[in-house]
Amino acid sequence: MARYVFLMYDSEDWYDTADEQGVADEFRLHEEFMAAVAAAGAEVVGGEALERSSAATTVRGGGSEPLVTDGPFADTKEALGGFYVIEAPDLDVALRLARACPAGNVEVRPVMEMPDTA
Repeated sequence: MARYVFLMYDSEDWYDTADEQGVADEFRLHEEFMAAVAAAGAEVVGGEALERSSAATTVRGGGSEPLVTDGPFADTKEALGGFYVIEAPDLDVALRLARACPAGNVEVRPVMEMPDTA
């Protein structure tokens, strides 16, 4: 099976208004999503929720003098809030699952398969 990363983008305003019930409801939506993944014959093989973008640090450029700044690289209305790594039979299944993912926007990206060097 192929692996796909689901990058989940949404407004971070949710953090400002979520109460204990809102957090519980959000977890329930993700549990339902993981059940839908399994029902589709796919598997969640990784994933994490991320802290707010205000906790990020960006390093731009390489070499001996990279620029290090607080926050994300770009100022956007939506921020990367988490990701899943999904093993799915094909892109069509992955896209169907992305539509069921509880996030405002989901970028689906195939994972590059690297050759075994061992």
